[in-house]
Amino acid sequence: MKSWFGAFFILINTAHLPAQNEAKPVSMNFLSDLEKQVYYELNRVRSNPKEYAKHVKKVMGLFDGNLMKYPGETAIMTTEGESAAAECYDFLMAAEPVDTLRVSRGLSLAARDHADDQGETTETGHTGRDGSSPFDRIERYGQWLSTAGENVDYGNNIARRIVLSLIIDDGVPSRGHRKNIFNPQFKVVGIACGPHQQYRYMCVMDLAGGFKAKKTGATVRGED
Repeated sequence: MKSWFGAFFILINTAHLPAQNEAKPVSMNFLSDLEKQVYYELNRVRSNPKEYAKHVKKVMGLFDGNLMKYPGETAIMTTEGESAAAECYDFLMAAEPVDTLRVSRGLSLAARDHADDQGETTETGHTGRDGSSPFDRIERYGQWLSTAGENVDYGNNIARRIVLSLIIDDGVPSRGHRKNIFNPQFKVVGIACGPHQQYRYMCVMDLAGGFKAKKTGATVRGED
């Protein structure tokens, strides 16, 4: 059996500039098909939580005690069982919509750094092998504005399951992943998914109130 596992990190820093988004739309050609699908799923659940609750309702029917099993697949051992999914369903039915996120190339590059680095190991969490934090990685490509955070999901390679795992947030009393996803202060997101030595798959989401790309001469690092 594989575990349903995720990690959470968030920090608010009022020393940075007020939140603002990039001035122009950003192409998504730097994202893989899966990463694009994760992006769309994030915006589906933020923009219409009541509609998205139907997907959680389906998950609620997959439990036998603490085991969750998709038809024809290996059972997943959870911490809380159906109760976490039921609590998430109630949350979504009561939640107000949140503005959709814009995709950021710079944040995606930061997320990619972590996915590529950690994916080669059996480690989990937010610290890179070089000791970097999510904020260190983001600041390689520019400046995050107002607030920033990171979600990491392990063990899923289907976009909807990645988002469901994070909003159900089994075994995380604070429901920190869900709070990140529904945080109205977050306006931009970067996404990177890839293999993981222990959990097979991982997906990193870096979120911020805004992002200002780093400029080097005539080249803009982080945003097109």
